[in-house]
Amino acid sequence: MATGYRKASDLPQVIPVFPLDGALLLPGGQLPLNIFEPRYLNMLDDAMGGERIIGMIQTRHGADDDPERPKLAAVGCAGKVTSFAETTDGRYLITLTGICRFEAGEELPARTPYRQVRARFAPFEHDLTSIEADLALDRGPFLTALKHYLERRGLDIDWESAEGAPCDALVNSLSMALPFDVQEKQLLLEARTAEDRRTALIAMLEIDAAAGPDDEPSAIQ
Repeated sequence: MATGYRKASDLPQVIPVFPLDGALLLPGGQLPLNIFEPRYLNMLDDAMGGERIIGMIQTRHGADDDPERPKLAAVGCAGKVTSFAETTDGRYLITLTGICRFEAGEELPARTPYRQVRARFAPFEHDLTSIEADLALDRGPFLTALKHYLERRGLDIDWESAEGAPCDALVNSLSMALPFDVQEKQLLLEARTAEDRRTALIAMLEIDAAAGPDDEPSAIQ
């Protein structure tokens, strides 16, 4: 994955973050976003004047949370704005390309409308340089479990592409695109390696496939 960054210290120590539950960005993945809230329009303006890096992160909700400023998850993924367009009604349509995951450290005092954190990239420095061998994936059972999962939700995918895609790309794209809950998305994000993510994804699909026809769609607890 050519990003221009070769080691953790090449990345900025402080980054703006976009808390968005259910949105998963992985290194090398592409996440389209429709930006319309004023604070995030401001964030994009500032990012485009700098290194164009934004951290995607989910939140951790607790009883004592400020609903306007929920606690951030421990890990997010930094992405670079690789496409940008402005609509006639003032929205920004962007694509973030994942660069490297980070541990969310100290949050800076509010000096901007959006939130900023000190990002610790070192624990995930391998995101910048590792070239994963194609994953071992028994496609038959995997695609059967995937089909069951999609049918239970009235969803569909491009099966020709799914059957022909490299396994690592297939696992990452499904991890980002499938409507898993926040906790499951975070588990997939924090998986140490691509092999660990494959294992987690298969477990999620198989748990759902094992559910009875009258059961509600399941979630990892």
